[in-house]
Amino acid sequence: MKVHQFLDHYGVSENPFAEEDAQSDRVFQSHCLKGVHHAAWDKIYGNPSTPATSVVFGEQGAGKTALRLQIISKLAEYNSQNPTSRAFVLQYDDFNPFLDCFRERLSGSRRKPERALQNWKLWDHMDAILSLAVTRLSDMIRNDGTDPNDASAKITSDQLDQLSRPQKRDLLLLATIYDQNRSLAPQLRWTQLQQRLKFRSLGRFLSPLYSALASAAVFGVAYWQGEGWKGLANKWAIGLAITCWLPFLWYQLKLFYTSWVICRQVRIVDHQVSMLRSLLSMFNPPEFLGQPLPRGSRGDDRYEMIIKLQAVLKTLGFSSMVVLVDRVDEPHLINGSPERMRDLIWPLFDNKFLKHPGLAFKLLLPAAVSGFLAKEEKEFYERSRLDKQNLIRDLRWSGQGLYDIANDRVRAVAKVTDPPISIRDFFAPSITDPELINIFEKLRAPRHLFKFLYRVLVDHCSKYTDEKPNWQIQPETLQSSLALFLRDLESIDRKTGIG
Repeated sequence: MKVHQFLDHYGVSENPFAEEDAQSDRVFQSHCLKGVHHAAWDKIYGNPSTPATSVVFGEQGAGKTALRLQIISKLAEYNSQNPTSRAFVLQYDDFNPFLDCFRERLSGSRRKPERALQNWKLWDHMDAILSLAVTRLSDMIRNDGTDPNDASAKITSDQLDQLSRPQKRDLLLLATIYDQNRSLAPQLRWTQLQQRLKFRSLGRFLSPLYSALASAAVFGVAYWQGEGWKGLANKWAIGLAITCWLPFLWYQLKLFYTSWVICRQVRIVDHQVSMLRSLLSMFNPPEFLGQPLPRGSRGDDRYEMIIKLQAVLKTLGFSSMVVLVDRVDEPHLINGSPERMRDLIWPLFDNKFLKHPGLAFKLLLPAAVSGFLAKEEKEFYERSRLDKQNLIRDLRWSGQGLYDIANDRVRAVAKVTDPPISIRDFFAPSITDPELINIFEKLRAPRHLFKFLYRVLVDHCSKYTDEKPNWQIQPETLQSSLALFLRDLESIDRKTGIG
């Protein structure tokens, strides 16, 4: 007997328990995004009009990625209904590009995987978040104000026109440092953004123009007083002409030094000093000098740049920024190590940053690192103030919640909706509802539930032939599959330190 025959008997078009990862789960993304939520959903999601940070620890398969996708869907719905006070959503879930560049900046033994992340600081996170935000915003502006992945984040030409000249300068300055669209060359993407913003900086030509005119005047005097072309070779004329260019050359030298400092301090982006100097020279000197730049190993400059970015976003209709942190255990530099995950994430636990006005974090973290919280000193809790961060230490699901998830998925792929099919229909009447819910309770997480139900279906169908099928899973099959699955789950728990 085949599994698809069993499912087809109940009018189910495909196996609803075949996928285990929400990122690639078509059933979840197509039908279940707005279905069943975790009991702590309201605490995790919060209110977009007054964004707040949430910190969630959950084991693998507990639904952290599903939560992220649900938050994105819910925020898109909110943005569509509130076009003047939208949330600008950032998915901080691909750490590999940042970590690769960061590790290249380290030297000696510090580059070893077990030591590299010990050098990761809060301002590295701030740089990464600025890079994600500025790149996304710049891409939207270059793409006529649209985001192909989020229709609710559209920026109109009228909103762009409302940006003041200082705000346009701020956005271009942020793009100079943090725009990381790899499909375009740095000079081209900056120029396209400048054209979209209608930002002109003709004042940058004044200094070289003055220098050229002054040196031309010097050579003109030398020509007439030196009886023709021979006067141009006078040492005093050459020296005075060079002196005329010194202010411009000194300014370019300062730009080069500033670019070199930025390249050293922004460790998660691969900059070329010469290219960065060239882009910085595109600004009028009076508008550029004195602006906050990431010149030191501290967060103060980054805070000011975040504030400038928020001011730009507010004019464009975004009143808040929401940063979704997920898949912390997946980067190759971390390779599932709880200690390295801790080194990467712990710098983020800074109450000043997590409570920054208009900025909310949704930290969806592996349960493997939650054990380190009990080992931290008083200083860590005073700095992080986890008591204010909507902390959820264990994203465990109840048996009833998992039962609802199973029903939601079965009905999502059912061909007939009247009467609605239930996961209960798959099992023999001798298996009671409380017994089934109690079994699901032991599974703890949606991924474990899907694996178990997939195994039960396979085990049941393998006991019967196509000629003599049995359309209900029997108690003995359920119990034997459960015993084997719980044994495997216990073995995994011992290896991952979950107990």
